[in-house]
Parts: sequence; structure tokens; C-alpha cells
Amino acid sequence: MKYDVLHETLDTWFANHARDLPWRRPECTPWGIMVSEFMLQQTPVARVLPRWQEWLQRWPRPADLAAEPSGEAVRAWGRLGYPRRALRLHAAAAAIVAGHGGEVPDTYDELLQLPGVGNYTAAAIASFAFGRRETVVDTNIRRVQARAIRGRALPEPALTAAESRLAAELLPSDAGAAVRWNASAMELGALVCTAKSPKCEQCPLLQTCHWVADGRPEPHYAPKGQSWHGTDRQVRGALMAVLRVSEAPVPPGLLLEPSVPDGVQPSAQVENALRKLHGLRADASQLERALSGLLDDRLAEQNDDGVQLPA
Repeated sequence: MKYDVLHETLDTWFANHARDLPWRRPECTPWGIMVSEFMLQQTPVARVLPRWQEWLQRWPRPADLAAEPSGEAVRAWGRLGYPRRALRLHAAAAAIVAGHGGEVPDTYDELLQLPGVGNYTAAAIASFAFGRRETVVDTNIRRVQARAIRGRALPEPALTAAESRLAAELLPSDAGAAVRWNASAMELGALVCTAKSPKCEQCPLLQTCHWVADGRPEPHYAPKGQSWHGTDRQVRGALMAVLRVSEAPVPPGLLLEPSVPDGVQPSAQVENALRKLHGLRADASQLERALSGLLDDRLAEQNDDGVQLPA
């Protein structure tokens, strides 16, 4: 086969260098793998590990999570970012209980029907949890393909049809080999073939990499960095931090004004989170916009007593 040497090379490298991650261990359940895939979207492994362990201890099965209010999922999500993932994972757990007897479905098509599960996540769960031959394409894999095969410094800004075709062409025909290829290519992109400072001298593909052979040309476009400080997203995160630590609804006045209304005595945790929120010095319109966004996204709800996580 055209890519046999490539597959064998990465197989050997992965066997010797792969990180010992709990969701890769044989005893990990499909649900544990599914939780990891939701958490790892746009979030580094180091931040995910402690949160994943807490979740699996508290909710070892989909039914355990589905039995809780969705707000508890958001609270337990902590500071992983993009908390809508917590709501979607909660909804997926409920769908698994309602439609699959509490067991994570084992095919791509069934997984794709679950709330919050897109093409990548369905393929990853089917591959890593059930050993299915599915084409898994994340940013790390796309970057390895771009450099090793296409001679490009970076993949395209968004997944293209050509990249998808290449990924399908690279996938081994044997299911077990396909699973290992998905895992090893992803790991190589995460540890060695990184976006900003690739460790080419440590790469098992150094001698055959088209990007290295072409003199490591610069990217064919200028990547756009994601801003954070001063953005609505930062303010939303600070608002969520207040709601996560509060045992009771928070009066809107506490969230929108730096002063504490008369008769209100927040706990030390809430007071600390409020101090961080108002330390951002966001103006009233940005605070209101951020709060409205949380309510619209159902990450929070408001009643006569104040604002809280979803019940």
C-alpha cells in the first residue's frame, strides 16, 4: 500500500511516546471517551485531566448525568471554557438514556444524531471507543497531513474537501490500524508537529516530510489569533464564575454594578468572583450584553430572585 511505511513508522513512534491518558486505557468506558472528546475541543489536555476525572467520579454513566439539572453540568464544567459544551453533553446524556438504553451508541450515524455531536466527535467516539474504521480529522491531524504530505506549513483555515479526501486516502483499510493511525497522527501533531514551534528533529517522519524537504516554507496565509482581554467572551466567563460559586440566585444588581445593593450579603466566594468580574471594568452595556447572551444560550436563567445556573 502507498502509505504502509508511514503507518508503520507512526505506529512504532506512538507505541514508545504516547502519553498515558486515562481515556486511552483499556478499562475506560465509551462514556468516558465521549466525555473526553467533548472536553478536549479547543481545550488543552492539562486543563481537561482533573475535570474529566471529577466528572467520571461523579457521573460514571450517562444516566447519572442525565438525572441532574443541566445547571449542575455547567457548574461542574468549571473553567474549561465554551460552557455550552456542558449543556450539549448533558443533552446527549439524556438522549442516550431515552433512546439507547443508557449506553453510548456504537456507530457513526447513531452518534451523529446525539445533541452536540458533530462529524469529528462522532468519528472520534466510534473510532476510539468502539474500534470502528472512521476518518478522524482534527486540527493536529490536519497539520501533520499538511506538512508531511502536502508540504504546507499549516492546514487551511477551515477544513476543505481536498483535506477530507486526503484524510480518507491516508486511512488504513484495517479497522485496528485505522484506529492507531488516528491516535498516532493526532498525538504527533500535539507533541511534535506543533503549530508554532515544531520539534522537527524529534519527528519520526523527518526524512520523508515534504515540508522539511521543501525548506520549511512560511504559511501561505497569516493565522488570526483569538483575542480575549476586553471581549464579551471574557466578561461572559467572569459572569459564569459568579453563578458557579453561588448557592442561590444572584440579584442582577450585583452582576451589573460594582457596588453591593443594600440588604444583600454575598458569600466570600461570590464576593471574590464579583471582585474579579468588576475588575475587568466592563461598561454597563457590555455587562448587559454578556448577561443577555448567557440567558439566550440557556447557560443561565433569571427569575424574581435573580440569575442562576439552569435548574
